[in-house]
Amino acid sequence: MSALENETETNCTADETAENTEENDKLALAEYISGLEARIKQKTEMRNSNLNCVRPPDNYFSKLDSGLKKNTTFVKKLKSFSAIQMDALLKDYSVLNLTKYISEVAAAIAEAKLKMSDIPAAINLCSALHRTYSEFSSNFFENWQKLLKVADKITNSSKLRVDIRFYAELVAVGVFPNKIGLPLLGNVLTVLINMDKEEPNNIPILLSFCKHCGEDYAGLVPKKIKDTAEKLNVQIPRNTFLPAEKQAVVRQLLKDYFATLMKHLLEERAQLQALHAANQRTLHTRGELSQERKDQLEHHQATYDKLVAGAQSFAEVLGEELGEAGEPPTLSMTVTETPGTVTIGGTEEFNMQAGTDPWQDEDTRTFYTHLPDLKVFMPNYQLKETTKSKTETVTEEMLDEDLKEDELSDSEEPAVPDVEDDHQPASVSNKYALDAFLNELPNCINRELIDNAAVDFVLNLNTKNNRKKLTRVLFSVARTRLDLLPFYSRFAANLYPVLPDVCIDLCQMLKQDFKYHVRKKDQINIESKIKVVRFIGELVKFGLYSKMEALYCLKVLLHDFKHHHIEMACNLLETCGRYLYCNPDTHQRTMIYLQQMMRKKTVSALDSRYVTQIENAFYYVCPPEAPAQPKEEEPPMHQFIRKILHEDLQKSNEEKIFRLMRKINWEDPEIAAVAIQHLAGGWRVRASARRALARMAAELAVWQEMVAPCVVDAVLEDVRATLEDPHPRHNQRRIATVRYLGELYNYKLLDSRDVFTVLYSFITFGVSNDHTVISPLDPPDNVFRIRLVCALLETCGAYFNSGSSKKRLDYFIIFFQNFYWFKCSDPIYTEENKFPIYVKYIYQECLTTLRPKLTLFTDWQQCKDAIEELRQTLYPELGEEEYDNEDQGDDSVNDGLDTIIESDDETDNPQLMDESSDDEPLTENAGTEDNEVQTDDKDNNMGNEPRRPAPKPVEDVEFESAFEKMVMENIAERQRENRPQQRDIAVPMTCRQTTKKTYDQLLVGSQGEEGVEFVLMVRKGTKPQYKSFNAPPELASNLQQQALADKQEKERVKRLTLNISERQEEEEYSAESGGGSGGLGNPNRGQHVRQKYQHPKGAPDADLIFGPKKFK
Repeated sequence: MSALENETETNCTADETAENTEENDKLALAEYISGLEARIKQKTEMRNSNLNCVRPPDNYFSKLDSGLKKNTTFVKKLKSFSAIQMDALLKDYSVLNLTKYISEVAAAIAEAKLKMSDIPAAINLCSALHRTYSEFSSNFFENWQKLLKVADKITNSSKLRVDIRFYAELVAVGVFPNKIGLPLLGNVLTVLINMDKEEPNNIPILLSFCKHCGEDYAGLVPKKIKDTAEKLNVQIPRNTFLPAEKQAVVRQLLKDYFATLMKHLLEERAQLQALHAANQRTLHTRGELSQERKDQLEHHQATYDKLVAGAQSFAEVLGEELGEAGEPPTLSMTVTETPGTVTIGGTEEFNMQAGTDPWQDEDTRTFYTHLPDLKVFMPNYQLKETTKSKTETVTEEMLDEDLKEDELSDSEEPAVPDVEDDHQPASVSNKYALDAFLNELPNCINRELIDNAAVDFVLNLNTKNNRKKLTRVLFSVARTRLDLLPFYSRFAANLYPVLPDVCIDLCQMLKQDFKYHVRKKDQINIESKIKVVRFIGELVKFGLYSKMEALYCLKVLLHDFKHHHIEMACNLLETCGRYLYCNPDTHQRTMIYLQQMMRKKTVSALDSRYVTQIENAFYYVCPPEAPAQPKEEEPPMHQFIRKILHEDLQKSNEEKIFRLMRKINWEDPEIAAVAIQHLAGGWRVRASARRALARMAAELAVWQEMVAPCVVDAVLEDVRATLEDPHPRHNQRRIATVRYLGELYNYKLLDSRDVFTVLYSFITFGVSNDHTVISPLDPPDNVFRIRLVCALLETCGAYFNSGSSKKRLDYFIIFFQNFYWFKCSDPIYTEENKFPIYVKYIYQECLTTLRPKLTLFTDWQQCKDAIEELRQTLYPELGEEEYDNEDQGDDSVNDGLDTIIESDDETDNPQLMDESSDDEPLTENAGTEDNEVQTDDKDNNMGNEPRRPAPKPVEDVEFESAFEKMVMENIAERQRENRPQQRDIAVPMTCRQTTKKTYDQLLVGSQGEEGVEFVLMVRKGTKPQYKSFNAPPELASNLQQQALADKQEKERVKRLTLNISERQEEEEYSAESGGGSGGLGNPNRGQHVRQKYQHPKGAPDADLIFGPKKFK
């Protein structure tokens, strides 16, 4: 039924679309017809007025101004005619007598450089002149005969295009009669069409005539309008100034021209395909195309594109179809190669990786291909023609020829460009600025800095002398700073569009330096040689150094393939070999040189170091084909969860995504595990969406109990795992995870104790607190943990401003300052290698933000004194044994590397007390299978099915039944016991109200005998009755003594209970402070006992400060 409804809806939608299209066609047709009728009416009225005009008498001109000055000025204005001047010209025209100047007026209008938008205004002016002056038309026509005399070659096609339309409009409105005007127009069109029989150059002129005058002269109607009119049986009006027979003649003339154009298009298409195929054969047999062939192909491609555009426009105007000529040319000639041959075909695949992507990743592609356009910073800059280098460039023929010994025998040193000495006072500041710029250039070690440096040089330091100095500095880069070569090459590539001389000089210097090292044939300065070839390779990837030149360098090195030449060739291939191999222009030759290199390695007895370098370079350029690993398809639901949480989540759509997350099947363990994994991945989302993800986890925790503990545990585990691997590649992830942990605390998904545990782990886990002992988990030069602490405090530290959290933070700040100054005072930081200044600023800003009035410590000794004072204040009875355990054998080094024991806080989450037990066995294997993950989750009370608990074991069921039976028996025995009599019963309220005494009764009672007042309760019927009487004290003394004894017994039991609690706390405190030395032996010896973490000397102990955590 649903499929039927969908089909019905689809049909309805199609019908509505068809109706809308038909309505749009009707509206377009009606609009076209109304516009055409208005134009025809306007032209007909103007034509009738021009053909049947009544000119003013002679006495009319006598009243007008015939002065030379004003008439000459009017003629000058006509030579620069534009539609904007129309009102002013008509005003001048109405007061001037142009009888003597009519020939000059006609010549000025004919020679004026008009635009297409100026033609309607010019038609109106010419009509006014024609109706006033009888000699205007004849003089005007003589000028048109001169202008429209088309020669063999058209010099100004743009003016001719405007002139033909202007003249055609003049004939259409009757300024020129048909008998005089039409022959000239027909002659011009015939000449233009005949000129294009050999080569179509006049397409724009004829196309403009068809668009603007085709309705009047050929009855041309757009194809879509014509089809709609025929479909609706609507008659399209036409201009009748030209008979239908003559319109048909003009239309047939244009169609013949279109047929000729199609022939030219097919011929050009065939030539383009043939040229492309020939280039493909040349490319894959010789490895390189000559510049002449490339230019020829580009010229043919541009000509073909221009011809196709003109043919399509003509087809739309004439209502014709392009047919076969409109199909794109077949230029995809794929190439397949075998070990010995190259085969051209159209069906096989190219196996040698030519044309594949030479870049390793998207960042590398961006670095080498996306360059800033410096021309936008120099809007008035015009590139001057640079003088071509006199040195000959490498061609294909030079690569094919054998090397001659005399070419490699010269040993001239490379020439460094001379720098002119500027002694002018005005250049002193410029010199200082250039020196500062060049000194700062080696510090530009990322893309943004080097791009900014290029912009700075272009805007502020762009002089001829500075460019020479810059070229010398780029060439003279230190031989040990190979890391600067890619950035210097990008710097030169940025300057090349506006300052090509820098790049040309640099490439020339590198070429000379390379030849110098090759011709020298010495075995020294290997670092300089490697620097030169790697610099050349980087410039090749930026397109500044010719690929053929690079192949020539490789050929020269392979000619004498030994010693340093081996290392130079390997470094050149490692830098740009992959780029040359994947480029179709140089693929074939690069493959030949690689095979030649491997053959020389095989036949030569080389050192193992050289063999390793050659193999590494070869497999880097041409890696072995590895079998494609099948990519595991991720289920659609997993993709959906990842997309909405990592890509779509933002502050504006939190509610929408929250509803979507609630709708997923949380009963499915796999889906729930994936959802929790993505909720815990705070480092995977954008920084702006991190708070939204934490809020999403907090809102979902209200509906799904397992979300909060699972997400928090995953984040804490991630923090701990990254601490165990201090590699810098995890730094960004560490920062994001720590900030996400702070956001989770802000939304109350974890307690402050957990936050402080993480904070203390940053400054204690793997920290040696001894400069002589280097910890692998916290090297001396690794200051990233300081940033982690500051990031976590910046995220959630503002909430530790009251209560116990404020005091905890104050204590932690002392230990944090101790860790900071421990890092600062490390011996590796000297005057040359200073402590990172940005870390100092982050540290100071963090602490001053949290505690503005805090006075920071200035050295490590102050921190140690403050920690000792804090210890004496909090635990004055503790000895020094925890801080003096330095002689512990082999374990002394590992004290700072032990795992910090983490435990659950029973007081933070009381509802989770009964959810876990030490008796629950842990899973034996931490495998990666799904069922093992689910088992681990259930054992750790983080299962994905909270509403459907797993069945209990048989032993637990038997224990519970026995326990319940025992409890019921005890309750029954308790019920059978005789309860003691209740000696004192409270007096009912009704009795108190009825036994009130008056003042007189009280006076009488006070004067009577002493006694104890009792109330006797008797039952009469179903209602109790109360009678009060005064009993003598002797009768009630027994009851009073028993009540006093009971009260004393309660006080004694209360005092004993309090004493027991205090004694237990004292025992626990003494056991913890005693460090386990002495005392009784362990009664559970042989069982697994959780060992207390032994802190290294000087490290803070969170348990001593905040009290121990109890393990269940």
